[in-house]
Amino acid sequence: MTDIRIRDQWNRLPGPVTQWLLANPGCMILPRTISAEISAATGQGTNDDAHGETTLCQQDVDFIRMKSHEAEPGQPDPDYKFFDSVQP
Repeated sequence: MTDIRIRDQWNRLPGPVTQWLLANPGCMILPRTISAEISAATGQGTNDDAHGETTLCQQDVDFIRMKSHEAEPGQPDPDYKFFDSVQP
């Protein structure tokens, strides 16, 4: 489990880290490169395992999923009409 809370440090994380987290919202174990960037940005340890990976707590996973859903593009326009150009 991480010593830090992603939710509390979200605004301090570098753009590439937040983009990776949003693109991988179900990831429970962070790769060592992401863990290292989080540690460097926050100045706090992430309780790495022997391989340098970090296991997230369920609250962090839920927070990242929430942020990922917020970042999804809007719903399609219901008035949009698709016209198929295939001829009979």
